[in-house]
Amino acid sequence: MSNTPLYQGQSIQVDKLENGFAELRFDRQGDVINKFDARTVAELGEAGAALAKDGSIKGLLVTSAKDVFIVGADITEFGASFQRPEEEIAAWTFESNKVFSAIEDLPFPSVTVINGIALGGGFEMALSTDYRVMSATAQVGLPEAKLGLFPGFGGTVRLPRLIGADNAIEWIAGGEQQKPAAALKVHAVDAVVAPDKLKDAAIKLLQQAVDGKYDWKARRAQKTGKLQLNAIEAMMVFSTSKAFIAGQAGKNYPAPLAAVSAIEKAAGKTRDDALKIEGQAFAKVAKTPQADALIGLFLNDQLIKKKGKGYVKAGKKVQHAAVLGAGIMGGGISYQSAVKGVPVIMKDIADKALDLGMEEANKLLSKQVERKKLTPEKAGHILSTIRSTLNYGDFQTVDMVVEAVVENPKIKKSVLAEVESQVRSGTIIASNTSSISIDELATAMKHPENFLGMHFFNPVHRMPLVEVIYGEKTSKEAIATTAAYAAAMGKTPIVVKNCPGFLVNRILFPYFYGFLGALRDGADFVKIDKVMEGFGWPMGPAYLQDVVGIDTSHHVGDVLAEGYPDRMKNDTGDKTALDVLYEQKRFGQKNGLGFYKYETDPKGKPKKIADPATYELLKPTQKGQVDMSDEEIIDRHMLPMIIETVRCLDDGIVETPTEADMGLIMGIGFPPFRGGALKYADTIGMQTILDKCARYAQLGKLYEPTESMKKMAAEGKLYFPK
Repeated sequence: MSNTPLYQGQSIQVDKLENGFAELRFDRQGDVINKFDARTVAELGEAGAALAKDGSIKGLLVTSAKDVFIVGADITEFGASFQRPEEEIAAWTFESNKVFSAIEDLPFPSVTVINGIALGGGFEMALSTDYRVMSATAQVGLPEAKLGLFPGFGGTVRLPRLIGADNAIEWIAGGEQQKPAAALKVHAVDAVVAPDKLKDAAIKLLQQAVDGKYDWKARRAQKTGKLQLNAIEAMMVFSTSKAFIAGQAGKNYPAPLAAVSAIEKAAGKTRDDALKIEGQAFAKVAKTPQADALIGLFLNDQLIKKKGKGYVKAGKKVQHAAVLGAGIMGGGISYQSAVKGVPVIMKDIADKALDLGMEEANKLLSKQVERKKLTPEKAGHILSTIRSTLNYGDFQTVDMVVEAVVENPKIKKSVLAEVESQVRSGTIIASNTSSISIDELATAMKHPENFLGMHFFNPVHRMPLVEVIYGEKTSKEAIATTAAYAAAMGKTPIVVKNCPGFLVNRILFPYFYGFLGALRDGADFVKIDKVMEGFGWPMGPAYLQDVVGIDTSHHVGDVLAEGYPDRMKNDTGDKTALDVLYEQKRFGQKNGLGFYKYETDPKGKPKKIADPATYELLKPTQKGQVDMSDEEIIDRHMLPMIIETVRCLDDGIVETPTEADMGLIMGIGFPPFRGGALKYADTIGMQTILDKCARYAQLGKLYEPTESMKKMAAEGKLYFPK
């Protein structure tokens, strides 16, 4: 079939095919993917004009020359454009939408061939044609809500008219990627076929539309007309979904609710008026601090991944690993390595511990089978790549050893020296420690250049972060190889310079000290938890310490008090709330009593209950009872955390603000919609932070801003410039 070029751009080409059809092909030059940036939108306008002008075309195929269809909008470009005034953003969306509407209004039927991922603007492009044929291996969706936005290229207008308001709200508010079966079920696509039959199926469908077997004009009228809902149906759909979304998203994520309101407001309008409503509502959410933070988070994630790829290139590939110390943590690390294709030897000195480690790995694999993520055969094969042993027999074959024995420097040093004598030269040895100095542990090693820290977070299979901690003598190759191994395990490595507490715990504990200070001054721990959860934390500080373990928290606190005595040591001689609970052996969730007491719910999960006994135990540590304001509670927790994050940056513990903030989001669940401690500081303003610090100066060094913070305020600088 010979093609005649009709339009040639850098992202889009249009060819006339022999059968009277035209093919509009997305093929972004110099890139492996297609995405919508300003240039592509402009080219789509030009291509649409060329198609409208040619009177000989009978039908249009929209295709992609890449493995994906279109991954979405170029957020690096559009995110920056959201700094403009609201009216300009609304005008921009409406002008952009004219381009998609022009494709929709062409005087002949159109079919999109969805060969791979079609997300956000990519899926909205597909919605602007009359029909969609989807590959059985593709995925579609509108994930904008995850960036604090909602669709702005007509998604809130076309999708509800196509699949019904209730289905569209679920897709838009949830922001999830949809598989072919789900898309076909709600009629978001018209056919799902095998990848090799995709183009033929699309041409056949287009020919049938041209021949009048399908009423493409009726389909178009459905998408460009009013939403077909009577008043009672509309009330039911919108009021029910608003109540549900408000409960799910909460006040901290306004975009899903704003999307529902836009759909509701535009329900009685035809396409162009509905698009104006979408544009105005889109501009509003684009200007929210949540969108700013979540877009920043997306870009930060890209930067971290890019850095991770650099480590993968620079390091050696780990083909075979070993874990020292079984149990829950060792079993979790072994499972994570094996499930991602790196076989592992799990060694311990006791059969009982090995059984526990294998049990943990087996339990995690069984859950994958239950969720239909793995077949029983595949799970069995993965389990067979974890070999438990009581001796060092095959340690000569491993490239990497992760030591995960008890958090005790003497025991760790002994085990590390022993394993170093059992592995071949050049094997990297990493200690999974949450607080012990890597330089201190390295004194046990003959080759400290091959030694470093690899701090996994619990539970290993869920937590995305791994801190890769280098000591004074750690080689660059050891750092790169360890970071590459973490990435191969499906984790995000952040490289951190050795210091007490490393990055995440060093920043978390000033937050805990802020909490203990608020308790000392008479605040109620239940109210504190409620306020901090309202701020966006997944759990408040009392609940979090119960989950971490009061004993663990007490131990790490001692390490940090020694490391940073000026601000993290309790010099008063008075016991803190944590000291009292620790002495009473109230270790938190693990033994059913901490700040809260725990009972098992019907699903077998621990349920927290406020315990009157806690109040009695804490009375001697408190100056009395006060009803502390929400603002004071937030400030007293967040200011020490912000200041310590700045100190980590100033001390070169991490290289960039991006890594500091991403470490907090992935390591301790910092509220994503606030972007991290440094992004939060940017949002509320450094001068405001300094003013707040002055208000709490009497509380000591924990609330004392750094010189770099004062300099930033004076110069009006940001950690993340707009």
